[in-house]
Amino acid sequence: MNITFETAIKELIDDLKSICANYGLGNDGNEFKIITQTFLYKFMNDKFAHEVKTLEPSLKSDDWAKKLKGYNEDDYEMLLMQLSPDTAKLKPDHFIAELFNRQTDDDFGKLFDDTLMDIALMNNNIFSVKTDGGAKVQLFDRLTDYINDANKRDDFAKAIINKLVKVNFEEIFTQKYDFYSTIFEYLIKDYNKDGGGKYAEYYTPHAVAKIMAAILVDKPHANVTVYDPSAGSGTLLMNVAHAIGEDKCTIYSQDISQKSSNLLRLNLILNNLVHSIPNIIQGNTILHPYHRDSKGHLKKFDFIVSNPPFKLDFSNFRDELDNDANKTRFFAGIPTIPAKKKDSMAIYELFIQHIMFSLTEKGKAAIVVPTGFITAQSGIDMKIRQKLIEDKMLAGVVSMPSNIFATTGTNVSILFLDKNNSKDVILIDASNLGKKVKEGKNQKTVLSPAEEQKIIDTFNNKEVIENFSILVSYDEIKEKNYSLSAGQYFEIKIEYVDISHAEFEEKMANYKSNLAEMFEESKRLEDEIMKNFEGLDYE
Repeated sequence: MNITFETAIKELIDDLKSICANYGLGNDGNEFKIITQTFLYKFMNDKFAHEVKTLEPSLKSDDWAKKLKGYNEDDYEMLLMQLSPDTAKLKPDHFIAELFNRQTDDDFGKLFDDTLMDIALMNNNIFSVKTDGGAKVQLFDRLTDYINDANKRDDFAKAIINKLVKVNFEEIFTQKYDFYSTIFEYLIKDYNKDGGGKYAEYYTPHAVAKIMAAILVDKPHANVTVYDPSAGSGTLLMNVAHAIGEDKCTIYSQDISQKSSNLLRLNLILNNLVHSIPNIIQGNTILHPYHRDSKGHLKKFDFIVSNPPFKLDFSNFRDELDNDANKTRFFAGIPTIPAKKKDSMAIYELFIQHIMFSLTEKGKAAIVVPTGFITAQSGIDMKIRQKLIEDKMLAGVVSMPSNIFATTGTNVSILFLDKNNSKDVILIDASNLGKKVKEGKNQKTVLSPAEEQKIIDTFNNKEVIENFSILVSYDEIKEKNYSLSAGQYFEIKIEYVDISHAEFEEKMANYKSNLAEMFEESKRLEDEIMKNFEGLDYE
């Protein structure tokens, strides 16, 4: 990893946040849009410069932008046609250097916004996210509109351009996934939670994402589909895509949150997955699943990953789900609406069923679930586990340490599905691994790289390790009432010691002698206490 560029990028992000704070937008609801979109504008500019200089060696100079302005229309169009599909097409008027040179223009804030909107329009077909209703969500907003005082908008735009022009990231485009994942995490670190924390996590811990990807993708693949029905910012998708190869898979996703869809788009752009942006859908997966095949049926996927919301009030659309069209998808049932605590409705049960329904005949999935799911003795949870066993589509379960997510105290397990696993199932109890650390006001459990690898290797190699992992057959799981908890299958060992009859008699004599001494001591203490009481005066 190029530490110099990583440091420079983080400093730019901090500078942009400082500008927002100076103009009254620190911790404002729109701050994350300004930070992520201006960063993206910079990223696209420098990637464009990197690409055109690679295509035209004569442009490898400080005045490359000026030279491009001298191209005639046909030559410029020919150059744009040669760009890689994941590079935004820009006009000379879009360049950061061009805006920097026009800071004395009247209404500079409007010029800045118009530039962003023109870039978005010019690249609309490639970079737009869709809603489940078919509307397109553009790449950029009019950012200076977030400044309430119109007199300050020009200065706000100038402050941003003056920061962007000072750094050059053209050399970072040879970097790989690990570099960009670190940058993305830093970029969204202040914005990776929704308002009430009631929907999907925006950022899944590295350990969980790494384990899920390494177990799912245990051999080479090509031309496969990867889906997340509750994608958040796309951490799980990025890890799986990286394990498969970004050029060997196509990403599909859906998430109800507008913020998470925008963050996921940014993540795809950073990680050479621009070709999948048209498949990002902002909408309600459970009520309006978007992705369908040519016949209009719900699309099936080769790999599915998900860290779905566990509890959520969906009482307002619960009855809409209860229809004949959903009988097959929600085979185990739909949670009823409780009289109280509607926000505790178990929506994760619907996501698990949706994922099972959405797998191809050779499909695999990894799902984060509350650990209570793996042992519940009745209800929808039990019915789901029964089908997993009866249809022989369970690969294994990993029960994770408590507080692996700093934002929730719920114990979690990872459920691994494999529609071709007719063999034994591996159950792993990793609850005793990890180190407790403080993260803000919360306590979090952090796994070491060695512990992460132990889980991955144990699962993939189907190793049996005392009090850690066990291989069980589908029939054995049925006998245990479909429990998927490793601890219920571990062998209870009792140590036996062979001794002779004489040794036994000697041990018993010692025990009797010790007991006699203890009784005698107890009698002495009792007599002494009584004597002390007899000497007391109770007048």
